[in-house]
Amino acid sequence: MTTTTESAADAAPAPAGAGPPTSGAKGREPRSLGVQNLAGWLFSTPFLVLFTVFMAFPIVATLAMSFTDFGLRNVTDPLSAEFIGFENYTKLFGDEKFLKALFNTAYFVVVGVPLTIGAGLAAAVLLNSGIDRARTFFRVGFYAPVVTSIVAVAVVWTFVLDPSEGLIAGLASEVGLTTPDFLGSEALAMPSLILMAVWRNLGTVMVLFIAGLQAIPTDVREAARLDGAGLWQEFRRITVPLLRPTMLYATVITTIGYLNVFEEPFVMTEGGPSNSTLTVSLNMYREGFNFFHMGYASAMAYVLFVVIMGITVLQLRLLKDNTK
Repeated sequence: MTTTTESAADAAPAPAGAGPPTSGAKGREPRSLGVQNLAGWLFSTPFLVLFTVFMAFPIVATLAMSFTDFGLRNVTDPLSAEFIGFENYTKLFGDEKFLKALFNTAYFVVVGVPLTIGAGLAAAVLLNSGIDRARTFFRVGFYAPVVTSIVAVAVVWTFVLDPSEGLIAGLASEVGLTTPDFLGSEALAMPSLILMAVWRNLGTVMVLFIAGLQAIPTDVREAARLDGAGLWQEFRRITVPLLRPTMLYATVITTIGYLNVFEEPFVMTEGGPSNSTLTVSLNMYREGFNFFHMGYASAMAYVLFVVIMGITVLQLRLLKDNTK
């Protein structure tokens, strides 16, 4: 009886002059949405302030500085720097030291990236299916250099490669061999740095490939085996094509990191011998903080930025087409 009465009351027309019915929840919705937006902006404010002060402003200031002759004399009065247009940029491509640094950086990337990707893929395949015992131990061992301070790693490798008292020299002397000066030779210094960089960074690539391998459906592998595919055919026809998205990401982040290589030559060789390990980042650091040619160093930074952006876009287009 009560239900019938309530239904009739609900169905009865509203009295004349009464406004449209309003819902309490709907009435509070705009206010609630405004409060949520305000709360979101309040929580984001610390990040936005830090990003603006320490990232956005320096990026814009560096761009402006690259068109001036900003130097040590302008530190106390930045507005006194003279605008010189594109003079810093045109000067770069006539600077033999910068061109040498650009070539060394390209050499580091062209040799180091494929080696790192290949070593990381090999380690991932072995740890994913080839090694059953102590698998966690090996994974931690390969990844440990990634989370270790680069300065500590560089110091240890400097000792290992020392031609007189290093680890390799000691092992070689036991069998009557002489050890070359790895870091003091123009021919061996850069390959030595590349070897150290590959050893240190393959752990990151390995973790990415392990995640990609574990995402491959097992029924695809089983179907290939039923069709008579061997291990190599399965790897080449099944594993590699399905790993292409992972390979794209690993290649891009490794290339960006190697184009910015700085710590290895800074700690181990200081850019020598005869600038054979001088990279763009190290040259930029010297021009800006040793010689205080800050406008020139800023132009160098933006040239490196354009190179990184161009290579990244090229990699995304070339490799992304193969992932479809």
